[in-house]
Amino acid sequence: MPQASAAPELLPSLQWLNAEPQTVAGQRGRILALVFWNAASPYCHNLLDDLARLQSRYPLALSLLGIHQPKFDSELDPRLVLKTANRLGVAFPVANDRSWTTWQHYGIQSWPSVALIDTRGRLRQVFAGDHQLAALDAAVSGLVDEVGGAIVAAEPHRRTGAEPRLPLSFPSGLAVSDTHLYVADTGHHRILECTHSGRVLREFGTGHGDLVDGPADNAAFRRPRGLCLVREALYVADSGNHALRRIRLLDGAVETVLGNGRPGVVREGSHEAGAALPLNLPWDVTGTLDRLFIAMAGSNQVWEYDLGQARLKLLAGSGELGIADGPARGAMFGHPAGLALVQQTLYVADSGTSAIRAIQVAQSQVQTLVGQGLYDFGEQDGQRRDARLQYPLALALDPGSPVLWVADAYNGSLRKLRLGGGEMTTHELPQPLDQPAALAAGAGSLWIANTGAHDVLRYDLGNGKLTRLPIGE
Repeated sequence: MPQASAAPELLPSLQWLNAEPQTVAGQRGRILALVFWNAASPYCHNLLDDLARLQSRYPLALSLLGIHQPKFDSELDPRLVLKTANRLGVAFPVANDRSWTTWQHYGIQSWPSVALIDTRGRLRQVFAGDHQLAALDAAVSGLVDEVGGAIVAAEPHRRTGAEPRLPLSFPSGLAVSDTHLYVADTGHHRILECTHSGRVLREFGTGHGDLVDGPADNAAFRRPRGLCLVREALYVADSGNHALRRIRLLDGAVETVLGNGRPGVVREGSHEAGAALPLNLPWDVTGTLDRLFIAMAGSNQVWEYDLGQARLKLLAGSGELGIADGPARGAMFGHPAGLALVQQTLYVADSGTSAIRAIQVAQSQVQTLVGQGLYDFGEQDGQRRDARLQYPLALALDPGSPVLWVADAYNGSLRKLRLGGGEMTTHELPQPLDQPAALAAGAGSLWIANTGAHDVLRYDLGNGKLTRLPIGE
């Protein structure tokens, strides 16, 4: 390992969100991993999952402390960051480093990063990136061996700020048919089939985060998000499992179409054993009778899956993080999160660039409609070149007009983009939204996953009435 030096102490000005203030000195006798992360970054979500696995391997030897760096203005709000930590199942203390001071003291260059500190309080190594499980495991094992396994047990910290126990937990996916509403109950790792009024008819998944196929009451999902109905099948972007799942609605059986439970490099190919192909944080899925489109937030790409040929093909995105238009495969995206297909145009809520993008599928071209860059965001209406969003997560086409509804998550608002060159406007609702993450349009209504508030709302497009659905109550 590199030469050790004393790890900088954490400043009292850090804003601790779910625990009493923590210090590096207080972790002496154990290995400490300082985790530098951002709430909106899928890369960080991957790393946090790996760190949970790592801590389960070293429950006594390894302590974790999270240092959050805000990118968006809304992430200065401690409540928003705490909710994200809760949604991701973060069990260790987290502080919001609003001024990026700790980041600078540790010389961090990018998120996610992990600063590894030995039992004597010395900074030993910094790991950058989200695919670091094997390297971190080896480094922690080496530090344990250095002290001959002599580890001082940690005092359990008292967690604060837990979410209330409610029937829904961070719902982040919706699909609607003429008769049913489907809800991805993301925090409870399950899919619900409901009536339009919110009465639960069926539940798919045990409620425990896992990757298991089979009957509805034995199958398992992990933080499922986007949903798409195709004939008698409901496709699920099972983001925590990095998989595309299919629920056969006739009998309720669940099967894995793509993905193996771990993030990986997505690759093209025809295949019979689709589950062997890795995905990387699929956040939404939409499509037609013969093909699906998948927003792959972890690889900054949009992929196409031919249902008849069982073939996965890259539609758009070089994989590089950013915003750039032109030929689809060379275009750059920033964590695409939501999709809406309108004839031959696939609209994309590009969350990391706070943009709305359009992919002309037949011409294989990408165009930016609203948005300017990774660090250019706001809450302005008006002409497309002037309009600004802040971390949009979902789209839906209005059933009666050429309007694209936008869930502007970090602004807590519902926005409208008129297609055909029209302007961006804010649609006033009777109440503010709390990090809305999914939309579905149908039956004369717009359905809104009011994710931060753990509920689903129905907005009547005719009379403007907004109703909270009593799902599971």
